[in-house]
Amino acid sequence: MLAYLFLVIGLIILIIGGDILVRGAVSVAERFSISPLIIGLTIVSLGTSAPELFISVQAALAGSGGLAIGNVVGSNIANILLVLGLPALIAAQNVKEDGIGKNIFVMLGITVIFMGMLSTGSMGLFFGIILVGLLTLFLRDQYKSSIKSNETPDYHDEVGEGPSSPKIAALFLLIGIIMLPIGAQITVDNAHVIALDWGLSDEIIGLTVVAIGTSLPELAASMMAVIRGNSNLAIGNVVGSNIFNIAAIMGITLIIIPVPVGEHIIHLDMWVMFGVSVLLGIIAFFKDAITRSMGLVMLALYATYIAVAFLN
Repeated sequence: MLAYLFLVIGLIILIIGGDILVRGAVSVAERFSISPLIIGLTIVSLGTSAPELFISVQAALAGSGGLAIGNVVGSNIANILLVLGLPALIAAQNVKEDGIGKNIFVMLGITVIFMGMLSTGSMGLFFGIILVGLLTLFLRDQYKSSIKSNETPDYHDEVGEGPSSPKIAALFLLIGIIMLPIGAQITVDNAHVIALDWGLSDEIIGLTVVAIGTSLPELAASMMAVIRGNSNLAIGNVVGSNIFNIAAIMGITLIIIPVPVGEHIIHLDMWVMFGVSVLLGIIAFFKDAITRSMGLVMLALYATYIAVAFLN
């Protein structure tokens, strides 16, 4: 039972550590008069992915490559079916956000490229460089589009206000940097213990338990957005998160250490990831909102996937 408790504790440390790190980093960047647009596209986007990044890197270094990949693939599946499906039960989620169509095409393109990499059975430095290169191109395009439209994202809606004192901001950075590897170590170690206890592979735990845990901040943000009447923000956050999961988290992980790919990922999970990504594209292009009935279908699909993952 202690493994289950420590897994939850590890995830909590990761979530809190990531939040503190982002708030501190944003405050420091603002202190140095860095453009709000640059802060939103880089510091906030990369910082909010920090828990997933530390888990994947730590898992890969610990020899649990399946957990590292499962965390990314499972998070992308959970982001679409769970993070968008559950809030739809409260209120319909608008999917007609400006520029979302192009970003969905980017997400689908990166997903297909990632699937090609996964199908080789082993991923290493070369693939990591390609993914980080794609991330750079994506950020450059986002920057140019924002400049062209004269839009400056208010990232404070996503991360809240950071400390005004430079000393406290630096302390936030230090605390976040300390908490993230500790939380990742606790999470990976106990996820491995639970996998052994259930007779499951590390990748199944990564695809399900860990992926859901690391998707909780996005789920909480989507729920609050719906409650506050800002449901149109959710789909953009999910699409952006899925792009970063593949290009940033997997890319950086592969640059640090090669990762083998399990048969379960190749034969089932990457296809589920692709299928739900296509589903989101169909909804975004042909519907105005994710309704309550669509939300129920998405949650039923996710429950089915979890059941198949554990039983397969």
